[in-house]
Amino acid sequence: MQPFIQPPSGDLEARSPWSVMDEAKEVLIGKSSAPIRGDIIVPGSKSLTNRALIMAALAEGTTRIEGLLRSDDSYWCIQSLKQLGIAVKVEGDTAMVEGCGSKWPHVSGEIYVGAAGTVARFLPAALAASMEGFWTLTGSKRMSERPIGPLLKALEEQGAGLTYGGAERCLPFTLQAHGLKGGNVTLPGSTSSQFISGLLLAAPYAAEPLVLHIEGEVVQREYVEMTLEMMLTFGISPEVSSDGSVIAVPKGTYRAQDIQLEPDVSTCGYFWSLAALTGGRIRTVGIHADSTRQPDIMLLGVLERMGCTVIKGNGFVEVQGPERLEGGFELSMRECSDQTLTVAALAPFASGPISLKDVAHIRHHECDRIAVICTELRKLGLTVKEAEDGLTVYPGVPAPALLDSHDDHRMAMSLSLIGMMSGDIRISNPGCVSKTCPDYFDRLIGLGLDVQMR
Repeated sequence: MQPFIQPPSGDLEARSPWSVMDEAKEVLIGKSSAPIRGDIIVPGSKSLTNRALIMAALAEGTTRIEGLLRSDDSYWCIQSLKQLGIAVKVEGDTAMVEGCGSKWPHVSGEIYVGAAGTVARFLPAALAASMEGFWTLTGSKRMSERPIGPLLKALEEQGAGLTYGGAERCLPFTLQAHGLKGGNVTLPGSTSSQFISGLLLAAPYAAEPLVLHIEGEVVQREYVEMTLEMMLTFGISPEVSSDGSVIAVPKGTYRAQDIQLEPDVSTCGYFWSLAALTGGRIRTVGIHADSTRQPDIMLLGVLERMGCTVIKGNGFVEVQGPERLEGGFELSMRECSDQTLTVAALAPFASGPISLKDVAHIRHHECDRIAVICTELRKLGLTVKEAEDGLTVYPGVPAPALLDSHDDHRMAMSLSLIGMMSGDIRISNPGCVSKTCPDYFDRLIGLGLDVQMR
């Protein structure tokens, strides 16, 4: 067994060797003096990266993954697979993964998942699908607080043995694998689509065909569709009912593939927002807007409603900002909830208040994102109304302030947008962006923004 890499403590506990800003205590964002213009290539999708890595590890043969996202979440996924004995070779943004056919080479050990929700929700089912094994999974403090109960309950019903080192059905826990039984399984759709994806990606290795019944409306169904599409890429064809509530997965084995991952649309959103705020132009290369399964592509429709011009070309998306953003409306952010903070950061500069709703589940992400964004916007002297499932942000002029990222990559990147418009905005713990885009602030500097690390 490879030696376990002990993660750092405190605010850095989820950082990986791929993080580049661990020494920065805060970042100062200066006001932009001109419209932001540029063409950029964004790193690969986090969601696609970790789905591809785990399916490749379960597959038979060697998979080549190009467009790999080099971020904390990807690192901890790769490190977890290495702890399980999977050979993973990374060169630049390409990974070669030697699959095990669901027979993990190392059948015991401790696995650290950092703050990676995808790894914490995808890996347990992949482990439980094995006929033997005894592993302890741990994570960062915040990951240990995030919900995972419905998935673990389903795995217990499927035959996995689970014991808990703290709160029941939370990290840390020890999983003993006995294989998955298959048959009928029920999961809720309202808490996290990752529970559904986690069970689906392991389902082909169950003893009997597995039929997943989903109760209620699925939060961000597009992420489930992303999982199904990746399964199809690896040679497994689930059958989905017309309303999407029943998914039947046949028995089978993933086959190694050569895969090119598309850029991370969630990260693109922050750069499109630079254009939206400054009346500039940002073109992101490598995105096919009409075919991507990434749900945050829906942000483009929000930007159009706010007055932006969006051009969807062959392999690129370009956003051109208006003289002033439009507001005075209500939006459901259910399907692109990761962009709630982005829109909240745009809203103070709009012509009227913007209400965001249907995202109660983001209270259970890296932080309570609804409560925290309201707190930070109020530090700027802005008027914000908090609701259980969202918030309303009113137009205003932000005052200089030190803002807390709460060790949340999306908080840090969203708050940077406000600094770029108002100036003299400091953000603590900026290194948290390494979860999905380690070089985010360097990219802002490359676009001509005044960004100072302290």
